[in-house]
Amino acid sequence: MRTTAAAFAISTLAATAVGHATFQELWVGSTDEESTCARLPANNNPVTSVTSNDIRCNVGGTKAAAAKCSVAAGDTVTVEMHQQPGDRDCSREALGGNHFGPVMAYLSKVDDAASADGSSSWFKIFEDGYDPATKTWANDKLNKGCGKQDVKIPSDIAPGDYLLRAETIALHTASQANGAQFYMSCYQITVTGGGSANPTGVKFPGAYSANDPGIKVDIWGNSFQEYTIPGPPVYKS
Repeated sequence: MRTTAAAFAISTLAATAVGHATFQELWVGSTDEESTCARLPANNNPVTSVTSNDIRCNVGGTKAAAAKCSVAAGDTVTVEMHQQPGDRDCSREALGGNHFGPVMAYLSKVDDAASADGSSSWFKIFEDGYDPATKTWANDKLNKGCGKQDVKIPSDIAPGDYLLRAETIALHTASQANGAQFYMSCYQITVTGGGSANPTGVKFPGAYSANDPGIKVDIWGNSFQEYTIPGPPVYKS
């Protein structure tokens, strides 16, 4: 694997001091909406309990953003992650400190994206995990791509307000109980066009278990070969 046990211990200690991050900005196509529709957490610390309501939209994630971002069904948005608030310097890793793990995105249909608390159902629209052939994690790509991840909005979903939940899970200490670190932010969007699909979803908390193979996992051991992304399958329009 990437490191010996000794090197892992050293890198993990270093990772506790650096490498925390938040999803902060949103692009709609080529338009940079900055953080206008992002529910920004108070700090860059992770959520570590899958049974907490904070797993929905992070700590303080019920507080409304300044606006809603309009997105056409079928279009691509780009979520953007950085370690410090307002720091979009691409020379720095989006999520450093060997915080390897998957990247996922969910949508939740709501009456009003500004007041929704995240307790409604969520359906997954994107996931990327681990490529054993190249030993590349999804958030390695975030680090190389200035923190950006493209996510296509399904073309057939009903128009209206949604919460868009962007998430990465850091697995560097996930071999121990409650060792996985969850980094997520919710964006308030209004989908235009589209169709009438209302995909079945899951609830947060509830979608993840602390013992899921993609949450309690030793990514450093010699036996690690494949990774199972937690949560439901990606919705196909």
